[in-house]
Amino acid sequence: MDKKSVMVIGGGGREHAICAKLKESEKVGKLYCAPGNAGTAAIATNAPFGALEFDKIASFAKENAIDIIFVAPDDPLAKGLVNRLEAEGIKAFGPREEAAIIEASKAFSKAFMKRHNIPTADYQIFSDFSAALEYAKVSKYPLVIKADGLALGKGVIIAKDFSEAEAALSDIMQKKIFGESGREVVIEEFLTGTEVTVLAFTDGKSVKCMPSSQDHKKAYDGDQGPNTGGMGAFAPSPKFTEEIAEETLNNIILPTLKGLLEENRVFKGVIYFGLMLTDSGVKVVEYNARFGDPETQVVLPLLKTDLLDIVEAVIEGRLDELEIEWEEKTGFTVVCACAGYPASSQKGLPIEIGELGSDIILYHAGTKLQDGKPVTNGGRVFSVTTVKENIESARKTVYAEIDKIKFSGMRYRKDIGIK
Repeated sequence: MDKKSVMVIGGGGREHAICAKLKESEKVGKLYCAPGNAGTAAIATNAPFGALEFDKIASFAKENAIDIIFVAPDDPLAKGLVNRLEAEGIKAFGPREEAAIIEASKAFSKAFMKRHNIPTADYQIFSDFSAALEYAKVSKYPLVIKADGLALGKGVIIAKDFSEAEAALSDIMQKKIFGESGREVVIEEFLTGTEVTVLAFTDGKSVKCMPSSQDHKKAYDGDQGPNTGGMGAFAPSPKFTEEIAEETLNNIILPTLKGLLEENRVFKGVIYFGLMLTDSGVKVVEYNARFGDPETQVVLPLLKTDLLDIVEAVIEGRLDELEIEWEEKTGFTVVCACAGYPASSQKGLPIEIGELGSDIILYHAGTKLQDGKPVTNGGRVFSVTTVKENIESARKTVYAEIDKIKFSGMRYRKDIGIK
């Protein structure tokens, strides 16, 4: 059997989970991760460049005869890395720039949903600060304010009253805390209900949904504090019943793919549906154009089918021929973060990892090797993960082991999966 050489782009917990699942495949030969972290270094060769260094990625792929590049993060997808690689004759997994826009621009995605009658929150788009402020004055609260572009999962602010809305609009549009991502803002109604994520593989024509998951976005216990990239997750969601899954497929997932096809934005890769289960039906909170983080860390451990087979079927447009199998168990993860996260992160702090139970999967996120030893290198440092029969058993397993990991200022939410 000819083994394939694969490179994963990115360096977080999601990428460690992707590398770990690819490593299980007998069809994967050499495995690279760029830039990777201390965890990927143990199972792949870390390449010395970042996810946005397109020239270096393309050159490295040619020099090392890489067969497939798996583009995992949002920024390189939005900036057209897949287009670039395909133009150079390199196979890539992930949507092209024209399809990735459903995540790269919230203004685009809201207008797209309106065009294709996909249920979502009511909204207005503003590029003028004064106009946005006037609208906020007469709006009903709470109100959701989103920077239009990519902001590392932190560009969404829920304002409880006008003074919070004014501060958020000033931060985004005037102080430019998210840079050019805040040139436009989307102001939308606050939806109430249970938030659920559905990830799906698609080759643009057919779609295969993964088990649903629930992320915990707020920094602190009890859903308090600022939004983060995610502090923990579990899969599947007990709230996402077969009936709701059917409604989501017919009203949201299939119309989204059909709309993208009609607009010549063929989407190949993983599409992420952030959903709210409201009293008036399922609505889209947001699209992402890739695997979520930390949802990947709870969904991929449940995958029984060879991930490389899925990747190749997506790239070659024959996903409909593949039967994808999942474990009927619960994936569960808790994120260990630096003290200042999401506002700041302490890099270079030494990490101690005690002997973890055999049922713990430790995904590295913000780590790197310094003199052969792991140190912190970002806000979210680890995803402490397990697969068990149910949420309760999984919770007990992770929380019994998590304190064996130590670095200065480490914190984590103690209530993942309770709600």
